[in-house]
This record gives sequence, structure tokens and C-alpha cells, in this order.
Amino acid sequence: MKKNIIAFLMLLPFVYQGQSKVDNLSFESVENNLPKSWSIIGDSPATISIDNKEKQDGQYSVLAQSAEKGMTGLMYTLPENYAGKKITISGYIKTENLTDGFAGIWMRIDPKVGFDNMQSKNIKGTTPWTKYETTLTLSPENSKKIVVGTLFTGKGKAWFDNIRITIDGKDIQEAAAFQKKQVNADLDLEFDKGSKISSIDTGKKNLENLKNLGLIWGYLKYYHPSVAEGKYNWDYELFRILPKINAASSKQRDQILTEWIKSLGTFQTEKFTFDTKNVKITPDLNWITNSGFSKELSDLLLQIKDAKRPKANYYVDFYDGVGNPDFSNEKPYENDAYPDAGFRLLSLYKYWNIIQYYFPYKNLIKEDWKEVLPEFIPKFADAKNETDYTLAALEIIAGIHDTHANIWGSNKVLDKYFGARHVPVKLTFAENKAVVSSYINDQLGKESGLQTGDIITEINGRPVDPIVKELLKISPASNYPTQLRDIAKKLLRSNSETMNIKISRNGKTESLTVKTFEPKELNIKKEQKDFFKMLDNQTGYFYMGSADGKKLSESFSQLKNTKGIVIDLRSYPSDFVVFSMGKLLKKDSSDFVKFTQTTNQMPGLFTFTPNLGVEGSGAEHYKGKIAILINETTQSSAEYHTMAFRTAPNSKVFGSTTAGADGNVSRILLPGNISTMISGIGIYYPDGTETQRIGIVPDVEIKPTVEGIKNGKDEVLDKALAWIKS
Repeated sequence: MKKNIIAFLMLLPFVYQGQSKVDNLSFESVENNLPKSWSIIGDSPATISIDNKEKQDGQYSVLAQSAEKGMTGLMYTLPENYAGKKITISGYIKTENLTDGFAGIWMRIDPKVGFDNMQSKNIKGTTPWTKYETTLTLSPENSKKIVVGTLFTGKGKAWFDNIRITIDGKDIQEAAAFQKKQVNADLDLEFDKGSKISSIDTGKKNLENLKNLGLIWGYLKYYHPSVAEGKYNWDYELFRILPKINAASSKQRDQILTEWIKSLGTFQTEKFTFDTKNVKITPDLNWITNSGFSKELSDLLLQIKDAKRPKANYYVDFYDGVGNPDFSNEKPYENDAYPDAGFRLLSLYKYWNIIQYYFPYKNLIKEDWKEVLPEFIPKFADAKNETDYTLAALEIIAGIHDTHANIWGSNKVLDKYFGARHVPVKLTFAENKAVVSSYINDQLGKESGLQTGDIITEINGRPVDPIVKELLKISPASNYPTQLRDIAKKLLRSNSETMNIKISRNGKTESLTVKTFEPKELNIKKEQKDFFKMLDNQTGYFYMGSADGKKLSESFSQLKNTKGIVIDLRSYPSDFVVFSMGKLLKKDSSDFVKFTQTTNQMPGLFTFTPNLGVEGSGAEHYKGKIAILINETTQSSAEYHTMAFRTAPNSKVFGSTTAGADGNVSRILLPGNISTMISGIGIYYPDGTETQRIGIVPDVEIKPTVEGIKNGKDEVLDKALAWIKS
């Protein structure tokens, strides 16, 4: 139990309050029956709320309660990392008939500096208001954030009130924030207003120099201890070394690079050992010896491979409790959407090397990643304008074949390129045809003349097939069905107020001139669906896009003696119920997943973690059939849920291959404020089978047909229901 609770708390998301004052520790400020500034943690069936009748001080306390075994609580992220030696949290707790668990006030200092949840105090049963406290040792140099909260686990009730936090005996409101010592990387401002490089020679002779510089620059960034410690602004070091190797012979280049590396300082070496049987990917460093470098340069680079590196690299850290890389120290240089040539090359080098060393699925990229670098150097360096640069970035992002990877957020360049206006209908691909599946806006959709089931064959005089082929190279996704999913959203976009469309309807061809609209004119509203409903007296239905862990107990109480349930994962789960819902589906515990991660000791080495399982609920588990629905919209968390739920013996998965992008994401910012992401940890079945790109393969493959769409049928659901009733 203790390990499970600690793991739960360690995996809580990062929550930043965005304030310098610690607020509402006594829960006196209330909003929607909850204390302001606090976030709820936990899952069903436990609940948490404000109580104005039972309190230790003031007007309110917080009440946590559950009629059956559950866990809930509150969390609050302190706004500062504090200077000092000790941090103490105290508060009052009262309990009533608390069994099968305990109550506590917890505190956590990340990453892995300290943690205590008062489980050792064994607060349970029925107890009066009592003051409790716990103290942790501060380590501000090694801390990122401090999180505090309340915790209830088990059955019964617990009240919490009058929280107080002190630093070395001083109230936290008076405590001093820790001022982290700035490193040289922060103090070097020489190129803040530009790289001073307006053009780059990308001719064949110099291209080899640029390729090798990109390889070595990135390798030093993650492998050389002085760079890892932040002694150099490595972005700006690129602008200093780049002009020196321009048009240099290979001999001159190698000598220049050798002296450059030596100038970074000496370092100690050590042999990094690892368990080879758990290795998934080894670092791709063969280029050091097969690139034709001088012996002196090659030997120096090989020595750096065994350098003793700090656990924390200035340019990359890892999210505590999960292990995906954190690139938050990478600067976006957002002031210029069309950076100069030096910054454009920096953008390529940054991205290419992040993939080279920190992308857990690099082994699944079809192309030799080292050959992608020289291919894109001219595309980035010679980009003539903002559009060329953005599209070059989008193309290389698409090249890693990861549905999590794209250019995210508002991007004016791409809005204009794909079209800022929309035809008021949704498209989907069925039988390899672009088919109208529904209206975005009912009135405007009907006025367009398009009907559900219409097949789009031409757009503005161009057949759809070549348009799709053209878009594939700039459509980041793990597999072809998911590329089509995203292309379907772009086909009927335009900057013009009308589009000329040719359709096939009931075997006949028609031409239409259709109006386009700005998004605000379409008044797009998200469809609201209930998490659970009964389709009939023998079949339940869960829509995971509205998942709510607190409703699981009530929902499953209605399912006793039913023939089956449908779990629709053709959307992104709104709540993380992998474990709380997964255990209700089966009797016994079973493994469903394992991960791969890398470290800063050996970037690019990805090793497997132990298997992770979902508990069962014994004789109380659901005993009917379990139909799980998936398709190309089933992505990331939805795929993870599917992997867990399908371990239930009575389950069967219906539909088509999913998006093939699982694992916690890591954000990457590139010059010009281009925001992208990668899947930051590798997700595999317990036997090591791949999930990335492949996706979740259904037990029963069923895809929508044009005729089914036209007639408003959900063919995947129909097939699942037929199985349940058979």
C-alpha cells in the first residue's frame, strides 16, 4: 500500500500557481465547494469537499470521505524554491470510522529530494482534532518545486484544517526564495540580437563540413561535462565556430574542431556500465570512427564518450516520476518568426540532436537519421522566408513519424498556408475516399449543398489523390491512417471565400461552389456526451472522452448481471482511470506495459523498465463481455487505457489501428518560437512488442464504409454489440 501511494503522489502533474504569495492554507477562500488555489487528487469512490459545520478554526475545513475503499486529497504547489535547511508542514486532522487506510498531510520536494505523507503516524479510526507535523530537509540547489497536500485513503471520513508551513522555524510568508546561481550559459548575451550570420554556403563541398559540425556540436552538447554543466552558451558557441570552418578543407576543419574541443577544458573519465539484457536502443556513435576524421579528432571524441558527466545537464533534465526528457532550458528566440541563417541552422541542429539522443523511437525512423541532417541543411539555411522555414521545420518533424510531433499552438504561417477559412463540414477517409461525415455547423452545412456520404473527388480543379500525396510529407503522424485523419481536416480549408468542389453522390458526379467561413463564424461547439449510459437493460456503454473516475462505482453498480459493456476509446480520455477502472474488469492482477528511458549518463541508450500491471478486484470484478472500440483517433492515453483494459479475459478490441503514439510527451521550442513535441518515453507490451507506429491492433478489424457513413451507422459499435449479444 505504501509503495502504491508514494508512486501515485510522485506521478502527480506539475501544477504551478503563478503567484509569489502562499495563499489559502486554512481553506477559508472557497469556490465551487472547494478551497481556492488547491487541486484535487485521487480517484473514485472517495470525494472531497468544503465543510462549514465541522472545523478546527475559522469558517471551513476540508472533508474527505468514502463509503468504500478509495483515495482522495488536495495538492498545492508552493510558488518558490526556498532557501534554508528545513521545511515543516503542520495541520489539524480529525477522523471518523476511518478503516483500510489512513489520513495524512503530505509534502514532496522534487525531483526525489524528499517525501512524507504521515502514513507512519497511522492516523485512522475515530480521533478528535489533533495537530500533526512533518519535516523534510531542503536542498534548494537540487530542487525544482515543493508540493504539499492532504491525503485520505480507505473508508470513512477525515477532516483537515489550519495548515501551516515554516522554513527553519520562520513562517513561509516571511521566508526567502532561493536565488539560483547563474551559470555562464545564462550570462553570455553576445548574439541576443542576431547570429551575425546572414548566409551559409550549402554547396556540396561545404555541406560535408556543416554535417560534421552538426554531429559534433550536438554530441558535445550532451556528452561533454563542461557543456552539460552550463559553462557555455552552446547556441552561441555555434555562431563562433561556424564561420571558422566555412569552406575549410577536411584537414583544416578537423584541426579547428580539435582545438575548439580542447578549449572546453579537461575532464575525468569513467566506464558507464549497464545491464545489456534490458537494452532496447544503443547510442548511435559509429560516425565518430567512420566519418574519416583525423585520428586526433576521433580519439578526442571517443574519450568524451567515457567522460564523467553530471546527472543534471543544463540543456536537458527528466520529469520526476515519469522519466521523459525536459527541454525547458532551450530558448525559443520568439522575437523573429523568420530567424537569420545562423539561427535557422541552429534550429535544425537542436532538433536533429534531440531526436538523435532523446527520442525513444529513433530506431523506427525509416531513413538513416544521419543522412537526414545533410538533406535538411539547405532547406533550413536557404529558406527564403518565414513560410519556407516553417515548412522545413514541419517536414523534418513529420520525418520522425510520431503523432505527438507537429507544430503545435497558433501558427500564422501554417494557418495561411493551409487556409484560414473552412467549409462547414467534417471529412473522414473511408475506403480510401474523402467522405463528408457530418456538419461542423448544422445550418451552414446544409446550406453548403454537401450531404453526409458525399465523396470529395476534386478541389478547385485538382483531384484529391495528388493533393493527399503532396500533404503526406508535411503531415506528422505515426502511421498512414493517422496521416489521413489529419489531412482530412485540411482538405477543405482555403483563404478564399468559396471553394469549387466536385463530388460523387449515389454514383453521380456533381460540381458545387461552397462558401468558406472563419472558425468564429462556424461557432464550433464540443459535443457533450455522458460518461456512462445503458444502451439497453443488458448492455452498458462508457464514452471515455467524458471519463470521470468518481462515477465508476455508481456506474458499475448498474452493471451487475448484464451481458456486456462497451468501452468507447475513439476519443481522448478526460480522466486517467487506467488502474481504477482496469481493476474492475478482471479478477486477477496482470502486466500490460513496460517502458524505455534514457539518462544523461549515456544519452541515446534506452533501457527497459520492469513491467507494470493492473490489479484485479477478485470476485467482485465485472463478469460480462467487454467490447473496446478503437480507431485512428485513439491516441496516447487512449492507447494506454486500451492496453490495460484488454488484459481482462472477457475483453475483445473492435475497430482499426490506432494513432500509434504513446508515452508522456516532451515539449521542444525552436528558434522562431516553433513549438513541437515528441513521445518522451517508449511504451511496449510486457514482452517488448512495439506499440509506436503500429498502434493497438484490434482483435476484430472493422472500418467505416461510405455506405455506413451515408446511412448514419456506427459500424464498429454495431459489430461489438452483435458480439456481446451472441
